[in-house]
Amino acid sequence: MKELVQFLAQQLVNDPSAVDVKETQGDTASVLELRVAKEDLGRVIGKQGRTAKSIRTILNAVASRTNRKVVLEIVEDR
Repeated sequence: MKELVQFLAQQLVNDPSAVDVKETQGDTASVLELRVAKEDLGRVIGKQGRTAKSIRTILNAVASRTNRKVVLEIVEDR
């Protein structure tokens, strides 16, 4: 799933080399932290969060096949 988020984010942003995804596995859930360049943050989130919601929907569809939960966190670097 990490690769899926990385691929989707790289297609959306202007600086694909700045995309970084970290995965933390739990017993039944995984947490994915997505970091992008500061100027690309708006592209990943989208208007009113629509793009982020779409990415989360795709992730949940993939995760439901393996009976897991996935949480996507879009992290802003300072």
